[in-house]
Amino acid sequence: MRSRRLAGAVAVVATATLAVAACGGSSSKATSTKKPAASTTTTTKAAPVAPLTGLPDPGGEAQGRPVVSIKIDNDSSLARPQTGIDQADIVWDEVVEGQGTRFLAMFQSQVPDVVGPVRSVRLTDPLIVWPVGGVFAYSGGAPYAVNGISQAPVVRVDESAAGDAMFRDSSRRPPHNLYAKPGLLFTKGGTPVPPPPLFDYSAKPVAGGTPATSVHIAFANQEFAPTYTWDPASGTWKRSTRAGPFMVKSGATVAPKNVVVLPVGYAGGVGKIGAEAQLIGSGTVQVFTNGRVITGTWSRPDKTKRIEMRDANNQPILLTPGQTWVELPDTSYPIQVTSPTPTSASS
Repeated sequence: MRSRRLAGAVAVVATATLAVAACGGSSSKATSTKKPAASTTTTTKAAPVAPLTGLPDPGGEAQGRPVVSIKIDNDSSLARPQTGIDQADIVWDEVVEGQGTRFLAMFQSQVPDVVGPVRSVRLTDPLIVWPVGGVFAYSGGAPYAVNGISQAPVVRVDESAAGDAMFRDSSRRPPHNLYAKPGLLFTKGGTPVPPPPLFDYSAKPVAGGTPATSVHIAFANQEFAPTYTWDPASGTWKRSTRAGPFMVKSGATVAPKNVVVLPVGYAGGVGKIGAEAQLIGSGTVQVFTNGRVITGTWSRPDKTKRIEMRDANNQPILLTPGQTWVELPDTSYPIQVTSPTPTSASS
């Protein structure tokens, strides 16, 4: 009996000891100052892109400068081959007097040494540059056209104000011998920095629309009527006129990633002095990209906004990152699209 009482007492003491130990352990854990492991999750910042091409801008150069828009001559015999336009982000091709055309080339992601020949401003130009601002370079112009560009939110630089940023090439006949240095034009100021994008770009190959092999824009003066032919090897649309491949002075053929054909009316009469492309409103558009043509509509409520383009399903039309040429034919000009020849099924 005594042994059983002794065993019970020992058991009680042991139980109490375990309880105290347990309480002590709980207190130790409650007062622990051990910190949770640091998270290893990191956020990768998206690489910047050049706003007017949608191409990567790994060095960030395009994030720190405005756009420089330069008026470029397109006289079929005296201005060609032009210099530097193959390095422009966007080139606009507008009808001017006599049914000829003249270019407005926008430089932002690249800075070629020399661009030209530089020519005079037209009434259509303020409507093109209004959304992006920046610097507008030109040789001069009629009072009504100069007044028009004076109202746009740009820093105007004509030949008289250019200083070393423009020069005359004695090997060419005036007035087709004025050239600009974009690197110096960028120092003239201009906002915003960087400019807003004018188009939307696709992160993957564009697959909308239908296949196309070429497009011919039948300007009234055939000396200026361009044809763009799809080149699968380079993924570009090679530009030509009836004189042959459209080449720059370096020997390269102009070959943009995208061609936007935007038929417009010209107030004052297409090909007349002082005519102005009607870039406010809406109309039809054809976008040639990645070997395809996407047909849709364009709209623009006012000059401060960019042109919005939507496909037949009312979805934004996306372009391939890279250079874009915008053709502004009159609505009366035929646009001839060539599609791939269907291959017959094998028997």
